[in-house]
Formats: sequence, structure tokens, C-alpha cells
Amino acid sequence: MLSLFLLSCKTEVSQKPVDKNAVVDSTITAFQKTLLKQQIDSVFKKYNFNGSIAVFKDSLQLYRKENGYSDFKNKVKIDSSTIFAIGSVSKQFTAALILLQMEQGKLSVNDKTSRYLKSFQNKEYENITVHQLLNHTSGLNTFGGKLMFKSGSDFFYSNDGFNALGQIVEAVSGKSYDENVLELFKKAGMKNSSTGNIFEGDHFASAYLGNAAKFSVVPDMPRRLSGKEIGIPAGGILSTIDDLHTWNNALYGGKILKPETLKQFVSKSSERHHAILGKMGYGYGIMIRIGRPESYFHSGYVKGSPSLNIYYPKTKTSVIILSNIADEEKGKSWAFKPHVEIKKITDNLENTLLQLKAKH
Repeated sequence: MLSLFLLSCKTEVSQKPVDKNAVVDSTITAFQKTLLKQQIDSVFKKYNFNGSIAVFKDSLQLYRKENGYSDFKNKVKIDSSTIFAIGSVSKQFTAALILLQMEQGKLSVNDKTSRYLKSFQNKEYENITVHQLLNHTSGLNTFGGKLMFKSGSDFFYSNDGFNALGQIVEAVSGKSYDENVLELFKKAGMKNSSTGNIFEGDHFASAYLGNAAKFSVVPDMPRRLSGKEIGIPAGGILSTIDDLHTWNNALYGGKILKPETLKQFVSKSSERHHAILGKMGYGYGIMIRIGRPESYFHSGYVKGSPSLNIYYPKTKTSVIILSNIADEEKGKSWAFKPHVEIKKITDNLENTLLQLKAKH
């Protein structure tokens, strides 16, 4: 397939030498669209995937498909306006809010958390820094418990650490987390995002456990996201395919953070061994692929809602996968099988494209 593609590429280029780059670009785009349709469609079919998947190159839509129901009981179909719980994909918004406060001179990531939160003013937690909360090296697991290790010496993924960051945002800004994050959505150009605290409206995808034949609804969604078990700053944001695409372009396009701050955000400052996605670098609320292709991504999971948001900076490509049902009896790794397969497809395609660009 690749050799045929390259051949057609060369043929068209020789006929239209004036438009060489444009012809190569349009041929590559056609190749991407065809390949994505074939391969991602097969993932939908294989898993009877209930959710929404889209791939964009900058502002150009390369692939998009919705399948299944946002409301199983009333057979309401998922469409382009469906709003999903995005779980820990929320963490990058919290990290961005902290960094925006830093840009305003209201805090430093090297500050001790105890400077802002009384709950950290004890012998166990007093040396935990904001930086360590951002990259999960604080040693904190559940707030109130003993540290897993000496702060700064290892990695342990902590939702409570990110909820503490949300409290810091509130303390230094004088506004609620919800107010801060709504301002951030507006700055990014996101029109249909909210939090589990304040969501009012339609188009929300109820979350389910089980499968299409035998399912049970997750109660009290999306309000339950603000509970102690999850917490809004750690995993309580609601969003859509289009809003997350808008966010990726705004964030990585330099519309949210200053260049040096964005570099800090995506710099690998710790390492994570993810049970499903393997070994990776971790920045501030964002995972970083080790090796090629370069990508920034984050998975999210709150009961019944597995999600994945990927951005490839070299080609400005976003891959967004949102769902609202998970068969927990088969395990979390099973719920993420479609996401893992699609990530492999888009990783391979990205590497192929970068090789082609190097040749032309």
C-alpha cells in the first residue's frame, strides 16, 4: 500500500511541479483518511464500541464516528454534541490553572503546599511542593494517610494530590475551582464543557457498567464526580470531542500558556509505569510518550467512562476517544482495549507520515 501511495505521489508531483507541496500534502491526507477509516472502523466493529472517536490534523477532520447510545434505556443515540465524563483527562486543566497562577506571580511550583493549605501544615506533609503534586512525586496516596515514600523520590499516581492543587488554585485566585475552569474553557474557545458540580443541560452521556445487552446505570452522574472518591480537579470535567480538539489546538498552539510555561508543562519530570499503556514520561498532568512518535496524552476513567486524549505535536494531530460504558467484570484493561488499539494505529500512522515527510 505504501509503495503504491509513494508512486502515485511521485506521478502527481511530476505532472504539477508548481504545486509540488500542495499535491504531496493532499495525497498524504487522502492516504490518512483511507487508512484511518479502514482501521478504526474495524475497531468499532470488533468491540461494538459505544462512544465517539475523532482524529483531526490541526483544524482538518480526518476521521469521525459515533456509535451507540448516550442513554441506553431511552435509546438516545450518541451524536457530535454528546457530552462525556472525561475522568483524569481533567488533570491537564488543573495543571494549566496552576501554571496560569504562576504566570501571574501568585505562586511558584517550587513552593511548599503548606504555604497555601493548612491541611498540609503537619510533619508528614510539610515538605510536599506544588511541583511534586503536579507530577505525582509527592508520595501522597489518599489524603490523611502516610506518605508512600519520601517526597520527590518516586512516582505514585494520586487523585488527592490533584484535588489539593484545585484547592491551591482557589486559595491564590480567591475564586472557586469551577469559576476558574469556566474562564479557562472560555479562553480556549470551548463552548460545551462543564464540571460535575455545575452541569445543567442536555446531551450528557449517562455512564453504564456492563455491555449493550446487560447494563446498569452509574447513579448520580455527573454530581458524584465531586465526591471524595474522585474530586472535580482530579477527574470531574465534562467535555465533548469538539471541545477537546479545540483545547488541544489552543493549549499546544500557545494560546493558553507562555512558551516557557508550556515547555515546563510537557517536560518529563517523572516516569510512570501505567498498568495498561506501559512505561511513559509524566509532565504536569500530562503523559509523554517515550520514543517515537512524540506525543502528549492522558487516559481517563471514572466508573463507566473510559477516555483517551492524544496530541502529536509534529503534525498537530489530535486523537480523541470518549465512551460511556465499561464492563468492569472483565477488568479495566479490557475496557481500554479499543483505546490501546487506536493509539497503536495512530502511533504507526504518525511514524509513517514523518518518514514520508523526511523523503519529500
